[in-house]
Amino acid sequence: MTKKLLIAGATLALISSCNMKNPLLVESSAPFGAPQFDKIENEHYLPAFEAGIAGAKAEIDAIVANEEEPTFENTIEAMEYSGETLDRVAGIFYNLMEADTDDEMQAIAEQVAPMLTEYSMYVSLNEKLFERVKAVYAKKDELGLDKDQMKLLEDNYKSFVRGGANLSDEDKALYSKWSEELSLATLQFSKNVLAATNAYVLNVTDSADLAGLPEYVKAMGAETAKEKGLEGWAFTLDAPSYVPFLKYSSDRELRRQMWTAYNTRATSGEFDNTDIVRQIVDLRIKIANILGYETYADYALEERMAKDRTTVNDFVMNLLEPSLEFARKDIADVYAYAKKNGFDAPAIMPWDFSYWSEKYQQAEYALSAEELKPYFQLENCIDAVFGLATRLYGISFTELDNVPVYHEDVKVYEVKDADGSHLALFYADFFPRASKRGGAWMTEFRGQSIKDGVERRPFISTVMNFTKPTADTPALITHDELTTFLHEFGHALHGMFAQGRYGSLTGTNVSRDFVELPSQIMENWAFEPEYLNSFAKHYQTGEPIPAELIEKVVAAKNYLAGYGQVRQLHFGYLDMAWHSLTELPSQGTIEFEQNTLAPYSIMPSVDGSAFSTSFSHIFSGGYAAGYYSYKWAEVLEADAFSLFKEKGIFNTEVASSFRENILSKGGTEDAAVLYRNFRGHDPQPEALMEKLGLTK
Repeated sequence: MTKKLLIAGATLALISSCNMKNPLLVESSAPFGAPQFDKIENEHYLPAFEAGIAGAKAEIDAIVANEEEPTFENTIEAMEYSGETLDRVAGIFYNLMEADTDDEMQAIAEQVAPMLTEYSMYVSLNEKLFERVKAVYAKKDELGLDKDQMKLLEDNYKSFVRGGANLSDEDKALYSKWSEELSLATLQFSKNVLAATNAYVLNVTDSADLAGLPEYVKAMGAETAKEKGLEGWAFTLDAPSYVPFLKYSSDRELRRQMWTAYNTRATSGEFDNTDIVRQIVDLRIKIANILGYETYADYALEERMAKDRTTVNDFVMNLLEPSLEFARKDIADVYAYAKKNGFDAPAIMPWDFSYWSEKYQQAEYALSAEELKPYFQLENCIDAVFGLATRLYGISFTELDNVPVYHEDVKVYEVKDADGSHLALFYADFFPRASKRGGAWMTEFRGQSIKDGVERRPFISTVMNFTKPTADTPALITHDELTTFLHEFGHALHGMFAQGRYGSLTGTNVSRDFVELPSQIMENWAFEPEYLNSFAKHYQTGEPIPAELIEKVVAAKNYLAGYGQVRQLHFGYLDMAWHSLTELPSQGTIEFEQNTLAPYSIMPSVDGSAFSTSFSHIFSGGYAAGYYSYKWAEVLEADAFSLFKEKGIFNTEVASSFRENILSKGGTEDAAVLYRNFRGHDPQPEALMEKLGLTK
C-alpha cells in the first residue's frame, strides 16, 4: 500500500469513528468551505481535537512505516500535508479563544494544551521520523530542489534539532515535561489578563464626575452601565473606554484610579500573574539550556532576521539612547504647558500625561481627536481601506451574507483579484465585548496552500476594539484607530496575497521581525492628504474634512515622537531583559521590571505598577524575545515607503513590486533577500530617525 493510501485510510477510519455530525470533522457545506460557525458548539471542540490528533499521529506513523527510501516527497512533503484536520480545528478554536471566549472554552483549552504538547513531542522527538528527515537533508544538494522546497527541507531539519530531536531519552522526557508546563502557564497568563481586565469597572453616578469627557465617551459609558445593570455611567479597562477617559477626564483622582487599575492588572489577588511570569521565564531558560543555548533569546533569535542578542541589543540601544533626550523634552514641554494652565503638582504623573498632552496638542496644533472623529465614520473608513487596496493592487471586496460568522458583529467579504478570480475570504470583527481580549490583531482560520494540484485560498480575519455605535451616533473612530485599522489590514493583505505550495511558508509565516513590515508600511497612508481627502467626510453634514485639519494631522504626525519611540523601546528592552536571563532573578517580577527600566525612565515610577504581568505579547502571544521587531519593522517600512513617496503613493508599479517581492513570497526565501529584491539595498536605521524628526 502506498504512503498516500495508508494516510488516507487511517485518517478516514479515525474520523468516521467520531460523531459525523461534528461540524469540525466534516467537509464544510458553507460557501468556499468556510468554517461552519453557525453549527459549531463548545461540545464539538474536545472530540474534534481528539480525532484530529489521532489522525495526525496516524499520518506520521504512515510516513515512518514507509519502507521506501526517504525522499523529499514521501517524507518532507508528506509531513507538510499531515495534520490537516488538527490544523483546521486549532485554527478555529484558538482564534475564537481570543475573539469570543467563555469559561467553558477556557476549560477546554486547559484540557487540550497537554494533548497538543504531547502530539508536538510525538513528532519532534520521533527518532525514526528524524532519521528519515536527516537522510533527505544529507543529500539535499543532489535533489534538484526548487527554492521553496529547499527552504521547507531546511526548516524541517532545523525544527527537529531545535525541538529536541538530538536529545538523550532522559532529556527528551524533561523537554516534554517543561514544554507542557510552559503551554499551560502561558494559557493561564492569558486567562488571568482577560479576567483582570474584565473585573474592573469605574461606576460614576454623579454627572459632575464626567467633567471634560466628550459626549461620545459619556454615551458609551451610559451604554456600558446599562449593559452591566449599573446606574449612571460605567468605564472599563477596554481600550475604547480606558484611552479616552485618561485623555479627557478633568478629574485627576478618577484618572489616577483608572490608570492604577490598568497598570496593576494581574499583579495581585485572584488573577495574580507575578509568579506565573517567573514560571514562564524559568521554563524558557530550562528549555533553552537543554537545547544547548545560553538563554531563551539565543534560541528564539536564531531563526529571525536579527539572528542574535548582540544585534538586537545594539539595535535597541542605538535607537533608545539618542531618543531619550527627545522623549524627556516632550515630557518637559507638556509639563511646562500644564503648569502654565493651573497644574500645580511637583511632577507630571503617568495618569496626567494623556490628559495634558492632549490639551497641549490642541494648543500647539489646534488639533484634538474629538475634533477629527466626526470625519471618520467606521463605514466610510472600511470603504477607504478597501479602496486603498483596490487602487494599489486592483483587488475588490464584496460583503457576503451567506457565510456563517461566530458573532453577530462580524462581517465577511469575498476578496477578488484584479482578474476577477477568488483571492480570499476576509472576516472583520470591529467592536469590544467581554468575551474578546483587548487590542487589535490579524489572524487566519485557514492559510493558503496547494495540495495535489488544488489550491486552497485563505480565510483571513482582523479583530479590533473600536468604539461601538450608540443609539444616537454611528461608529466613529479616532485617527489613531484608523491607523490601527490600516496596520492590521496590512497583515491581512500579507495573508490574502499568499502564494505557494506549502502553507508553512506562505502568508505571514515569516520571521517575527519581518512580519510587521507589511502592516506598518500601511500606516503611512493615514497621514497622506491625498488619501484622507478621498473619504474623510463629516458624518452629519457630509462636508469633506477641511484642508486645515489635514494639515494639522500631518504637522502633528511626529508630536511626542520621542516619547512614543522610547515607550515602545522600553517594551522591547524589558522583553530582552527577561529572555536574556540565565537564571531567575532574586527580585520579584515588579521589582525586576522597575530596576531594569530605571536607567531609561522618563516618567516617575509608581510603586506596585507593572507591565510584565499583562505583557501578553511576550508571555502568551508569541513575541518572546521578539518585541523589538516592531521597531525593526519600522526601520524597514520607513525605508520602503520612501520609494512610494519618490514614485507616488498610489504608484501601481511600486505596489506590484511590493506584492511580488514581499507580500506574495511569505517565508519561501530569507527575509533580507526578499527586502533587497524589493528595495535594491539593505534598510537604513537613519530612515526611521529622520521620519520621526529625531535628528539634531
